[in-house]
Amino acid sequence: MLNSTTEDSVSVPLLPSLRHATNSSSQVAIVGSNLCPVESLDYEIAENDFFKQDWRARSKTQIFQYVFMKWLLCFFIGIIVSLIGFTNNLAVENLAGVKFVVTSNMMLAGRYSMGFFVFTVTNLILTLFASLITAFLAPAAAGSGIPEVKAYLNGVDAPEIFSLRTLVVKIIGNISAVSGSLLIGKAGPMVHTGACVASILGQGGSKRYGLTWRWLRYFNNDRDRRDLVTCGSAAGIAASFRAPVGGVLFALEEMSSWWRSALLWRIFFSTAVVAIVLRALIDVCLSGKCGLFGKGGLIVFDVYSENASYHLGDVLPVLLLGFVGGILGSIYNFLLEKVLRAYNYIYEKGVAWKILLACAISIFTSCLLFGLPFLASCQPCPADALEECPTIGRSGNFKKYQCPPGHYNDLASLIFNTNDDAIKNLFSKNTDFEFHYLSVLVFFITCFFLSILSYGIVAPAGLFVPVIVTGASYGRFVGMLLGSKNLNDGLYAVLGAASFLGGSMRMTVSLCVILLELTNNLLLLPMMMVVLLISKTVADAFNANIYNLIMKIKGFPYLHSHAEPYMRQLTVGDVVTGPLQVFKGIEKIETIVHVLKTTNHNGFPVVDGPPLAPAPVLYGLILRTHVLTLLKKRVFLSSPVAFDSKTLAQFKADEFAKKGSGRGDGIEDVELSEEELNMYLDLHPFSNASPYTVLETMSLAKALVLFREVGLRHILVIPKFSNRPPLVGILTRHDFMPEHILGLRPSLSRSRWKRLRIRLPFLS
Repeated sequence: MLNSTTEDSVSVPLLPSLRHATNSSSQVAIVGSNLCPVESLDYEIAENDFFKQDWRARSKTQIFQYVFMKWLLCFFIGIIVSLIGFTNNLAVENLAGVKFVVTSNMMLAGRYSMGFFVFTVTNLILTLFASLITAFLAPAAAGSGIPEVKAYLNGVDAPEIFSLRTLVVKIIGNISAVSGSLLIGKAGPMVHTGACVASILGQGGSKRYGLTWRWLRYFNNDRDRRDLVTCGSAAGIAASFRAPVGGVLFALEEMSSWWRSALLWRIFFSTAVVAIVLRALIDVCLSGKCGLFGKGGLIVFDVYSENASYHLGDVLPVLLLGFVGGILGSIYNFLLEKVLRAYNYIYEKGVAWKILLACAISIFTSCLLFGLPFLASCQPCPADALEECPTIGRSGNFKKYQCPPGHYNDLASLIFNTNDDAIKNLFSKNTDFEFHYLSVLVFFITCFFLSILSYGIVAPAGLFVPVIVTGASYGRFVGMLLGSKNLNDGLYAVLGAASFLGGSMRMTVSLCVILLELTNNLLLLPMMMVVLLISKTVADAFNANIYNLIMKIKGFPYLHSHAEPYMRQLTVGDVVTGPLQVFKGIEKIETIVHVLKTTNHNGFPVVDGPPLAPAPVLYGLILRTHVLTLLKKRVFLSSPVAFDSKTLAQFKADEFAKKGSGRGDGIEDVELSEEELNMYLDLHPFSNASPYTVLETMSLAKALVLFREVGLRHILVIPKFSNRPPLVGILTRHDFMPEHILGLRPSLSRSRWKRLRIRLPFLS
């Protein structure tokens, strides 16, 4: 049996069918960054003697302080994430606003060539800056970050995803890239930003940069930090859309693999803090103190629509909207996956190619955004317009662009604008005759393909907003074709955004609530529920949701909630492989060092034999990090005897606590003399004496449920009969991966099960 962990597959991609995909921690992993190890997390608390002693020694005051600190950190997470979200919107609206105003002024003066030059160069500089700091300072900050956070909450830790440097680059790079008119969003990066803030607070700051606070270091285990990261991810969504309840449901439905009632209350508290802080900051902006920010970006996306009075005859078009949205969403995911794989081949040539591709996408985007509005015909300003027409020097529905006085360019109002303002224009009420259907169709096609091309660049980029704006244009186009008397075009845009989100991201409850909180229209609830359910069901018949596809490309060993049907045909004994590395209860230092140097295993069974036991017996499991701590402590024994109480008093429970993010110490960092190598170490007090064990005859599907639901890193497999050695092997996350299982059992074909799951999507 091989004591395998996810680190065992660092040099070889975990997924054999994806040999060209690297196993790394960031979006750059998809596009050819260096291989880096991923590690499983210890959500199960090791119940060794020191852990028990630590909790027994805590007074009621210390326990109260621990609980109070958890709530206090949730409060800090809400405050910090809301301030970051507000700052992001403030910066993007002002940077992009200045760019659009300068360009528009040049066009008003008839200097179209100079306007195009300024627009293109400004976008190029902003994109170049974002890609440079991402590629050279924090590659883990590329992409949306949602796949990384989702994998972490499933038990997979990748290097640097929550470091302070990643946090800073994520914020600055996303502001710069979004301001550069790339069709990317802020919501995904805000989820990653919130998770970074929560992780850094949970570990007490950043030791690398000297920013540490000892009074915050209460949460020195993966379980507590997992809860905080979940709070941070929910706060990120709440700050992006000012949707506190939607943030809670997003964390529950999409991000978290483990849930409990205490966590629900803390997440709700964090998102409530976000909503309150944002409301206070928005009031400041409403007084005109935020420059071009005006009334705010997407976080103040109050789109009040008329009372929706729909009838039974309106249900059929809505059903069609959801069905087509599911197909479009699955096509979107398929194309995005292909583009990311293509980028991988390009980026394998080096960092320079990553920068060049980002610049090429920026120039191509600028040419489209500037040139396409010239294809649209000018429209006369409506007599009953609720705002000034044409719009000059600010956001609005009536961009003048190249049109004569008294006219506006409807395509420019959508395409020569920020994504947030484009969505507002599509969702807005009483605008059924302001946009030509060909302009909306061109905008839909442009957003569909530009968002696919833009996501894979080496810069912080989200998918949420591009999918919303693409779906909104699709819904608006359908509404214009149908010409419904009961549902205006703005409501169709909202339903189209819901259908495309459901088809691409495959969420239902959280998306429904987020969109309702965005539009402030509960009357849309029945229609939106139907659209989301249909689009998700249709899209599930073709491929997985976009974040699961990205995690698969990255090689993250993500454990899904369902077991593959063929796993019920196998036992855990069918998938364990050898040889097995074990330690004796009292082991020689030389043997320990040799095992640590020759393996990458993170857990080692401890087996007692004569003279400690009449026959070999399993004592427990000891973690690699704990063994390294013991070696660095250098409290060795000259003979193979147990530690006495005086020797044990030299150890403290804090020394075995989980360290923060960053590179941990390795066996190569421990230097031992020849005399020390011939000494002994008692592993009993530091071993988990009650590890989870399963019989070798248990079905693999049942073991997967146990492994995932409890949040384990290792499961020890014991024999059915007592006349055999005490241990058969160890199951780790890698052993549950379908690619590993089918590699061991090639006779198991999944094609029959795939066809069954396509016909019956609810099996997923």
